[in-house]
Amino acid sequence: MNLFALRGNIVYSKDSKNLELTEDGWLVCMDGVSQGVFQELPEEYAGARVIDLKGQVVLPGLSDLHIHAPQFAMRGNGMDMELLDWLETYTFPTEARYEDITYAQAAYSRFAADLEKSATTRACVFATLHTQATLLLMEKLEKTKIKAFVGKVNMDRNCPDYLREESAQKSLADTRRWIEESRNRFQNIMPILTPRFIPTCTDELLEGLAKIQQETSLPVQSHLSENLGEIAWVKELCPKSHFYGEAYDQAGLFGSNGKVLMAHCVHSSKEEWELMKERGVFLAHCPQSNTNLSSGVAPVKEYVKEGIRIGLGSDIAGGYSTSILRAMADAIQASKLRWRLQDEKAEPLTLEEAFYLGTVGGGSFFGKVGSFQKGYEFDAVVIDDSRLLPPHVLSLRERLERIVYLSDDRDITGKYIAGKQVF
Repeated sequence: MNLFALRGNIVYSKDSKNLELTEDGWLVCMDGVSQGVFQELPEEYAGARVIDLKGQVVLPGLSDLHIHAPQFAMRGNGMDMELLDWLETYTFPTEARYEDITYAQAAYSRFAADLEKSATTRACVFATLHTQATLLLMEKLEKTKIKAFVGKVNMDRNCPDYLREESAQKSLADTRRWIEESRNRFQNIMPILTPRFIPTCTDELLEGLAKIQQETSLPVQSHLSENLGEIAWVKELCPKSHFYGEAYDQAGLFGSNGKVLMAHCVHSSKEEWELMKERGVFLAHCPQSNTNLSSGVAPVKEYVKEGIRIGLGSDIAGGYSTSILRAMADAIQASKLRWRLQDEKAEPLTLEEAFYLGTVGGGSFFGKVGSFQKGYEFDAVVIDDSRLLPPHVLSLRERLERIVYLSDDRDITGKYIAGKQVF
């Protein structure tokens, strides 16, 4: 039995409205599962190995629901462009480089090292269409102990010749081979089906991926209603669908065959909302990317109220920071702009809500993850916020807010994933 207890200032969520704040408390882990948070260590855990964090702050591990690993190499480029032009100018040429396994080795090493030292403990990751490079990425992430879904990208139309798969059948065959090579190869990294988005995937490819999902029960990740130009393009490509999400649904890739994660949903219609709710589709909100690529501000507060499953994504390299703490701050700031400039009835997000999205909201895609309630998998990060503190005393909530807005990786002193210490 592996039993230990962290002693420190503990913050977590039970719901989206309230923070659970315990100063100088005890967080108990047994065999990789949280046993709960206590003001005093219960007698039944008296034999636990104690790790005294001496006043530091303990948060649940953070989940990044949308990140493009190959784009880590181009962060900060093209931030004055909109989505479709940015893809053509920067993204597609960068992703083509991963055909060269030597380049992939160097680039993915840097990406994995960045995630390892971050507060992220779970992630949903896009790779490229290159099978060997995707397997290499999975190997790199396995060594970080992060638990992640990684997807070989599918795209067989409306992209440069140098990055287009030769046919839907070839794309599907490569995907099946990659799944076979990866499914039992890793302990922490699992495959996820990854059609890039409808403009780059033929109907034949999408329907073939739906069939693979039926056979394998793998989850699916893609993009949805991010940009107005993209939405108009989908309407031209899919005249039989009434809205973007319905085009995925008609192909069988919108939750009817298993778990589905869609990034962005900045401009989703109410019909799309309802179908997401009906199908149990998860949503990855990527506020930094949506700002950088001029996509707009998603109605996140409304999504939360509607009960749509939602978490946060960094969306490297539409976003330039892998920090989900930064994504929390960006989500709050973007929601204020939506409220002030677009819809005065749309209340901005609170700190409590943004923290919930980055922990329980995103973590729920992986199961019982993202909280310290009893029965949740034990993911935790330890923050030494001493350099952020003023001369006067702050409440624990105030310390959390400063961590969200001011901290970075140098403040992270400990990280645990499913009860195993990473550092």
